[in-house]
Amino acid sequence: MADVHTPKQRSYNMSRVRSKDTKPEMLVRKFLFSHGFRYRLHDKKLHGKPDLVLPKYRTAIFVHGCFFHGHEGCRYFVVPKTRTEWWLDKINGNRSRDEVNVEKLKEAGWRIITIFECELKPKNREETLSKLLEQLKNTVLWKTSKMH
Repeated sequence: MADVHTPKQRSYNMSRVRSKDTKPEMLVRKFLFSHGFRYRLHDKKLHGKPDLVLPKYRTAIFVHGCFFHGHEGCRYFVVPKTRTEWWLDKINGNRSRDEVNVEKLKEAGWRIITIFECELKPKNREETLSKLLEQLKNTVLWKTSKMH
């Protein structure tokens, strides 16, 4: 099935899709900052340029959009009815790149936390952010136990 938009309209639509400073990413950033965590953004030296990097805790956080990262079983990930093959190639490419990047970071001794956009919707947000805080506190305990 052909694209329902003109090339100009499609180009405009795609130009509006952000990879940095997305609403879900900003939510996580504000939450962590308000809890005293300091981080780097999109560190180019690390595989996959994680959205947030907490060097002190050797933790990388990825905030993924459900559609572009093919969040399985999520209502926000719906395979488009037009250009289906092209989209599936793109999304599957993102997924496999994500896997490779996570593996390389783990091999380098980094802890990885991945948060999907649906986990930051109002009904899930509090639970997700509490879980994130817990994971980071466990990282602190994990890190200090390795030092002793």
